[in-house]
Formats: sequence, structure tokens, C-alpha cells
Amino acid sequence: MLDLHWLNTFVTLARLEHFGKTASELHMTQPNVSLHIKQLEQATRVKLIERNPFRLTQAGERLLQSAQSTLQELQICQADLNAINDLCRGTLSIAASDIISRLLLIKPFQSFKREFPGIDLSLFNTTSSQAAELVKSARADLGFVIAQKESQPLHFTELRQVRWCALGNGLADWQQQARGQGQSPHTSGDEPTLILLGHDTRTRDLIDLALPSLKLPKYRVMEVGSVDAQIDWAEAGFGIAIVPAFSLHPKLNLKSTITPLPNFPTTSLGYIVRQNQVLSRAIKQLLHWVSEEIANSPHNQ
Repeated sequence: MLDLHWLNTFVTLARLEHFGKTASELHMTQPNVSLHIKQLEQATRVKLIERNPFRLTQAGERLLQSAQSTLQELQICQADLNAINDLCRGTLSIAASDIISRLLLIKPFQSFKREFPGIDLSLFNTTSSQAAELVKSARADLGFVIAQKESQPLHFTELRQVRWCALGNGLADWQQQARGQGQSPHTSGDEPTLILLGHDTRTRDLIDLALPSLKLPKYRVMEVGSVDAQIDWAEAGFGIAIVPAFSLHPKLNLKSTITPLPNFPTTSLGYIVRQNQVLSRAIKQLLHWVSEEIANSPHNQ
């Protein structure tokens, strides 16, 4: 019989390809990691890894496929059992981007802690794409994402439409210059700077597709790691930030010009769960509070 702890150690080691890092992630000693692998090889009667350099053997690759599937199914099963049992203690894990968590989740989380004091909230601050992976593997019970297409094994429920705006001065002038570009060529110093999120976000993928609608001349891109950083750099005069309109309503005393972008396609903000996932009373109540927060927003888009 294969021990689940051995399998978990093996899967983690296959991902990290380093005994020390595996020990650190699993809160084990390095000798115990080696012991788990040795016990697994003895139980399966095959060599699973080569150490120098690290690689999985053919048998190790085959076991990895089954081990990953088995551990994921058990994690999903445990999550559903917890929901059915309506545990009043434990942890509820949420995956959401920084902008979504701070604008939409703080007040609902406060209500949640009052109603369910025995349940800890764990927040994965991540991108929409990574949130989908966390929910898919049951490492997160619930994910809040932008423009998540419904696909197996996830189900997406829209909470609101997201519209876009440009924050920063000079957008209209740059667009006017672009229309007369043939008579008034630009130097590189005149090129506008767009302040955008990095390419590892789903938001950036959406923005890139819509940028031609701005009809700008040749432009430069300044990449930052959060919507708050976009707003701060635009306010400091470094360029034009393309941000969700709802991200600006909590900001006080913004000095830069805000330009709605009606030609940008609207996208959806919503939540994802696994197909056929059992939702606990705690999750349903949290979703109710999030819906209320959106409905009560003074600038509901």
C-alpha cells in the first residue's frame, strides 16, 4: 500500500526538483524527504528518481501522473465533505487579485469574521489565471476573477460588468497628434507612455487587444505590478494608466484627467467554483455579502 504522505512528498519533490526546498515547503527535515522517497521506491520496487542531475525516471514520470490525480481528487473530496458537514471551524481559502480583494472583499470579510468566528479566512493574492488553477486543484475554495470563461472543471458566475478608463493627462492631445502624424512626425521623446500591468495578468491580455481603439501614435509601455501602482505612477505624471473604472472610486483627490473608454470591450468580474462543487453555508453567505458590497458601491459600473 502506498502511503499518501510519501506520494505528497514525491509530487512536491518532482515539482521543486530540490530536496532542501521540498523539505522547507513541507516543513520536514531533508533526511525525512529522502526517507519518504526511499520508502516509496521500496514499496513500488522501482527506481523513481535520478539525483545527479535530478530527473524522474520513466517509472517516476508514470507514478507522478497518478499521484497528482489521486492527491487532487482526495483534496477535492475533503473540501466537499467539509462543505456538506458545514464545519464551524477550519479554513476558507479565497483566491483573488489585489485590486479585487481590497475593493470588494474587505467589508464582506469583516462580516464573515463576525458571523463565523471559528473559520479562518486564507487569501491567495494572485492573478485571475492563477486563481483558476488554485480553485481547479481545490487549494482554494473560491476564486474572484476578471473575464473567466466558463470551462470544465470550473463554473463562472458574473457579479458585475467591468468598464475601463484612462487616468493621466494628455491622452486627447496624443490622439490628435496621431491623426496628423503625416504632417508632424514625432521624435522618440514625444512618444506617450502607457502604464500597464505585467503580461502575467489576464487584465493585460484584455487591454492589449483593445489598445488599437485608442488610436495613439507609437507609444512606450511602463509595466507595474498592481492597479494601485498604475494609479500612483499616472498621478506622478509618468504617463497614462489604463485601469478598471471601479478601481478609481475609493481614491480621493485624484488630480489627473479621467477619460472613460467606451470603445474598450466590457468584461466580467465574477467568482469561480469547481463544476458540481458543494458550497457550504459559509461560502454562500460570503457571496451574498460580496453581492451586497457591489450593489452598494457609490460608483457601481
